[in-house]
Amino acid sequence: MGTAAAISVLILPATGLAADLPLKARAARTLYEWTGFYVGGHFGYGDASFGPGTHPLPEQGVFLPHSATGLNGGYQLGYNRQFANNVVLGIEADATFPGPLDTAALGRDPQPFNTTIDYVGTVRGRIGYAFGRLMPYVTGGFAWGHTHVDINDPGGSNIVARSGHYQAGWTAGLGLEYAISGNWTAKAEYEYVDLSRHTYDLSRFGFNNVNVEPRIHLFKLGLNYQFGDTPWVPSVDGKTKLPESNDWNVHAQTTFLPQGYGPIHSPYAGPQSLPGGGQLQATWTTTAFLGARLWDGGEFYFNPELAQGFGLAGTLGLGGFSNGEAQKAGAAFPKIRPQRYYLKQTFGLGGEQEEVADAPNQLAGKRDIDRVTLIVGRFAVGDFFDGNAYAKDPRADFMNWAMWASAAYDFPADLPGYTRGAVVELNRKDWAIRAGLFQVPAAPNSDVLTFKTGGTVVEFEERHAIFEQPGKLRVGVFANSGNTANYRDVLDLAAANPALDINDIATATQRTRPKYGFYVNLEQQIVKDVGLFARASWNDGHNQILSFTDIDRSLSGGVSIKGSRWGRPDDTVGIGGAINGLSPSHRDFLAAGGLGLLIGDGQLNYRNESILEAYYAYSVIKNVTLTADYQLVVNPAYNADRGPVSIFSGRLHAEF
Repeated sequence: MGTAAAISVLILPATGLAADLPLKARAARTLYEWTGFYVGGHFGYGDASFGPGTHPLPEQGVFLPHSATGLNGGYQLGYNRQFANNVVLGIEADATFPGPLDTAALGRDPQPFNTTIDYVGTVRGRIGYAFGRLMPYVTGGFAWGHTHVDINDPGGSNIVARSGHYQAGWTAGLGLEYAISGNWTAKAEYEYVDLSRHTYDLSRFGFNNVNVEPRIHLFKLGLNYQFGDTPWVPSVDGKTKLPESNDWNVHAQTTFLPQGYGPIHSPYAGPQSLPGGGQLQATWTTTAFLGARLWDGGEFYFNPELAQGFGLAGTLGLGGFSNGEAQKAGAAFPKIRPQRYYLKQTFGLGGEQEEVADAPNQLAGKRDIDRVTLIVGRFAVGDFFDGNAYAKDPRADFMNWAMWASAAYDFPADLPGYTRGAVVELNRKDWAIRAGLFQVPAAPNSDVLTFKTGGTVVEFEERHAIFEQPGKLRVGVFANSGNTANYRDVLDLAAANPALDINDIATATQRTRPKYGFYVNLEQQIVKDVGLFARASWNDGHNQILSFTDIDRSLSGGVSIKGSRWGRPDDTVGIGGAINGLSPSHRDFLAAGGLGLLIGDGQLNYRNESILEAYYAYSVIKNVTLTADYQLVVNPAYNADRGPVSIFSGRLHAEF
């Protein structure tokens, strides 16, 4: 762009040096204009102190050391005004959220109580100077945050009470922002936050009062989308401030999903039962999808995600759980995680090519149909395996875990459902074969991933047409090696030692054991905009489930219909069902009072768990859908003494 400006000056009539200089000055001034509204997100790392004797909680730093904030991230919005002298004045509001708890670090240093920061918000002025597309700035203003103190049990591992408080203060920092391409700018920023002191009264717990006085250091990398001075007026011909680039992209989504049910039959309950009186819970996730082309065939993807809220009963009480957005690590305030970060290298084998559309975690361009692809990093196993066009995404289609996944596949994952590993795929026009090697949790339901043991899966995908209607058949076999207990061994020990708790026996006898199984997955278009799906999955059921959910065999299927037939082509109706079961030893373990990953009523009158789900996804405007969903679960957690339960859900989903 600077070259074009220089050429335009050179070809103008030479009317003298005095006339030339103002033209050059105007060209420089119009090189980039910072005036306007913007919105964006940020991700980074930080640390904090709360004062003597406060015992800060260790939050996950992933590749960096854990700290009182760990990795952090959030969003911002603001307005800039650039003046003729290139000074830029602005105002910005933001919210920053810390990472989740580092459970391993906490286990190494248990304390009677711990302090943490839930989030920090600021409203700040900004003063910068525009060097064309580059703007250094200083910033400062008002800050506030929410802290809380957890009182722990004598072992320091379980929370018995919590007290929280809002605290106000000030902030100051500096940064550097640069216009990249299109309407996007990138920034690097340091911010110091000083919040007022608050005294927590801990006398009722047998402790002295503690003064919490947060001093927070935040290092942020961010992206802003510049709307210009009148964001409510569409840009002429879709023009952006700078030329667009095909070498990187940004997408985002946000999904709010409330669920509830009324009173159910519940003659008894265990620690992992659905509450008999009914419940209402909600989850909310916001994800950024960042992609960059590094070299020919080489791509990098990064997906920071904020997650807040809880599944029903804290994501407990059902084998086929009702909310695909619910994480086992729910939180009252948003928590940030770098859910995906992976390198993808594609090796083309020549021949026919296909177009690749711009999409989340997908850069636009062309690629060879015959190709080998290698992926290394952190991702969800379901990103590359067990796909299905009609039942795969709980943000867009079916919500129940047994509908969008082969539920008996105990895929390796931490609490939010992600792992680290490698995938290799050979793709041909009519078929593909892919294999993966992954880290598994250190123990059932652990948030710590390890390579000491591992998980593997191999999947074959066949593509076909029946009466000119496309379809796919996927067959996968999997094997995990993890730190688990054997159900039959635990039952035998419990029978020989009736004074011991069966769950204590299970924990004490965990060692490296295998789990293996298979899945079959079909998708088939019947006519345009109408498709069927079906899945069958099975695992051996001898040892504890490590990662996903308490299902050893599962059958599911259904139909998906687009609304083109009634004049609503962007709407979708889905109807499906699932039947889940357990192995004999798994049933006996639960009947004896054992606890699974999600279920455990203390007793068990075993029946298969049966699920019916129906939804209507209504397109409000482009890229925004509102969904009504109903699920009927008969024999929840395989217990004929409980339920049935009718679960009603809403879902608001937006993406760009």
